Amino acid sequence: MTLRDNFNQALKDAMRARDQKRVSTLRLVLAALKDRDIANRSDASREGISDEEILSLLAKMIKQREESAAAFEGGGRPELAAAEREEIAIIREFQPAQMSGSEIQAAVSVAMAEAGATSPKDMGKVMALLKTRYAGRMDFAKSSAVVKSLLSAQ
Repeated sequence: MTLRDNFNQALKDAMRARDQKRVSTLRLVLAALKDRDIANRSDASREGISDEEILSLLAKMIKQREESAAAFEGGGRPELAAAEREEIAIIREFQPAQMSGSEIQAAVSVAMAEAGATSPKDMGKVMALLKTRYAGRMDFAKSSAVVKSLLSAQ
């Protein structure tokens, strides 16, 4: 079952359970998927986006909501920040388990060795490898800091 199928089934279940917050969040996600599908259409291909691209989209949506929640907190609107965090929790249910700090460290070390990275100039190669292998499972802001510190130390 693909991620898209999971979203559609979860939407049906939420509608049956009359969970309005979940329904609205899942509809937002499905609308974003449809927008991305339309943007990627070409004359040769009418296929939707892949699961990796969906995971990337989910990570982007979570980041947007985290930023919004922080802005609402700063603006003295805790009820709106709580609503954003509820949406984050619903979206995170569809992401694979996130890697721990030690797992990120190990993955970065392997990627650096494979890319032959020796200086900070090679950071792009390492990050490209990590993004293709660990989309949706790795926080790339954290991994970027790890890559930068390891390459600077060499």
